[in-house]
Amino acid sequence: MQLPAPPLLLALALALALSLAGAFKSPYQQVLQHSRLRGRQHGPNVCAVQKLIGTNRKYFTNCKQWYQRKICGKSTVISYECCPGYEKVPGEKGCPAALPLSNIYETLGLVGSSTTQLYSDRSNLRPEIEAPGSFTIFAPSNLAWASLPAETLDSLVSNVNIELLNALRYHMVNRRVLTDDLKHGTSLPSMYQNLSLQVHHYPNGIVTVNCARLLKADHQATNGVVHLIDKVIATTTNNIQQIVEIEESLETLRAAVAASGLNNLLESNGQFTLLAPTNEAFEKIPQETLNRILGDPEALRDLLNHHILKSAMCAEAIIAGLAMETLEGTTLEVGCSGEELTLNGRPIIANKDVVATNGVVHFVNELLIPDAAKTLFELGQESEVTTSIDLFRQAGLSSHLTGNERLTLLAPINSAFKDGIPRVDNNMKNLLRDHIVKDQLSSKYLYHGQKLETLGGKQLRVFVYRNNLCIENSCIAAHDKRGRFGTLFIMEKMLTPPMGTVMDMLKADNRFSTLVAAIQSAGLTETLNRPGTFTVFAPTNEAFRAMPRGELNKLMGNAKELSSILKYHITDEILVSGAVGALVRMKSMQGDKLEVSTKKDVIQINKEPVAESDIMATNGVIYAVNSVLQPQASRPQERGDEPADPALEIFKQASALSKVSQRNPQLEPAVSRLLAKMKGNPGTI
Repeated sequence: MQLPAPPLLLALALALALSLAGAFKSPYQQVLQHSRLRGRQHGPNVCAVQKLIGTNRKYFTNCKQWYQRKICGKSTVISYECCPGYEKVPGEKGCPAALPLSNIYETLGLVGSSTTQLYSDRSNLRPEIEAPGSFTIFAPSNLAWASLPAETLDSLVSNVNIELLNALRYHMVNRRVLTDDLKHGTSLPSMYQNLSLQVHHYPNGIVTVNCARLLKADHQATNGVVHLIDKVIATTTNNIQQIVEIEESLETLRAAVAASGLNNLLESNGQFTLLAPTNEAFEKIPQETLNRILGDPEALRDLLNHHILKSAMCAEAIIAGLAMETLEGTTLEVGCSGEELTLNGRPIIANKDVVATNGVVHFVNELLIPDAAKTLFELGQESEVTTSIDLFRQAGLSSHLTGNERLTLLAPINSAFKDGIPRVDNNMKNLLRDHIVKDQLSSKYLYHGQKLETLGGKQLRVFVYRNNLCIENSCIAAHDKRGRFGTLFIMEKMLTPPMGTVMDMLKADNRFSTLVAAIQSAGLTETLNRPGTFTVFAPTNEAFRAMPRGELNKLMGNAKELSSILKYHITDEILVSGAVGALVRMKSMQGDKLEVSTKKDVIQINKEPVAESDIMATNGVIYAVNSVLQPQASRPQERGDEPADPALEIFKQASALSKVSQRNPQLEPAVSRLLAKMKGNPGTI
């Protein structure tokens, strides 16, 4: 006899079956299923629909939209309607009845496309769509017909037997095609001269045909299927290149495409989106910048590829912002605000959804210049390093930022100058030259210990930490910006290139004269002069003065003990302040651990605040500290290590015995005698 499965196992099996079933549904069917789930409390076959406030635009809702209650950044209201293929029954809850199964002509009237039904009658298409067969019609809604320009509609209805009939037949396919068959990026031969219909089925569940959105789909008929769409679609015969060639407003783009050799791409098979800059867009660019890009084949190609998306994106499919990859390898944020399509948050699209046989064209009235086509100066002007860029200009270094040298600019972020902007004197000019590296670098290829040569002739070291990438004392604060010839690294602060060894730096600073004498006395001078990667927590003269006189004299008179204490202040790995997180433990040369941490943006060593960080040396880094650090063995014992207090122990034991006697009255006499003995002889039981 087989035992019944546990309820939990049954529930898991059911959930798995449902998820597997959902995995094989098209995105449209998944969204429709979610709308059904949200509407089921209102009865059978009821779908939740999001309506954009102030418009007639409606959408079946997915989970994300359901909670956000927004389409294109605008608020929506939830309404409940019969799901496609069902209708209400008076006196009953929900939509329990399936729509009558009729031919396509009759079905048009049932699904909200009575105008298409009317024009089918006038154009003599009616007999065909009433007769036996297997057809698909993408039927414009009544509102779609009403939205046509008057001259377009007049030209159709004035010649019903040719123009109107051909237009309607272009909306038809000579077989039954359901949404599951409408695959993204495919085309269907229409019943008008086999001209193609471009189909796109997006992950968010939106399906378009020639960029017209399916409003309600899969209405079954005896002789086919009806899909209700939101606009009347026009025939498409031109590829993207041909659209560029015939549009007067794209004359400059046409010349640029020819110069870059992208003609073949734009007329090839595929599904692209061209964000086509108009003549006006090119005119907005400074002439010097435009001439530079147009005269540089590589920059021009990067510019144009930055305007081509790798997939066709119709405006109707965009209901929220999403990142789209360009042929140049970068991403653009394609979004919407109400009725407007946006790029990187800006409503710069002048004309949208010009459908081509190999994609779609949107006309843009601003040129999108990618980083790859920009100079270092242009990159800096558009980033949070404008203060640094002005300093480089004042220092006479502009030619390096606008020329064709392969360089990397280490530009401190604007916030690095919150305490004031330095004056550009000769010293500052030299320092700024050391913020320009003689190579075009990418931070992802930098490695620990790498040396970078600057225009000033200095060697800068790279330090790679778990959560930071630093060059000398300054860490990279943002992602690289790679331009045509140079790369911009946005740094957290000004760099201070090393000027000597650790010993040289200590000798040059009067704050460390006592420490220098102690190092020499302990025989560590040679150690701190040799090549290495030291971090030195250097006690100042103030730190030594704070020690008791006798203790200081004893320390200075014992070379072995002095050496041990000094080695406790030195580690053999470089740690700059930008790499210090909540806590970093470092092994000192003495052997014990040091704990480096941050508190309110102040570096602490063994919980003692550091007076100054990141004094860079050729063989390490120095932190000034105002106390002499003590190894663990030399520190006063903490409370947990103190010997037990006998009186306290007696109190604890007496309390425990008292509780025992209360719980068990028979033990009370024995407990009383034991307590009396303890009082008479403390420390024993």
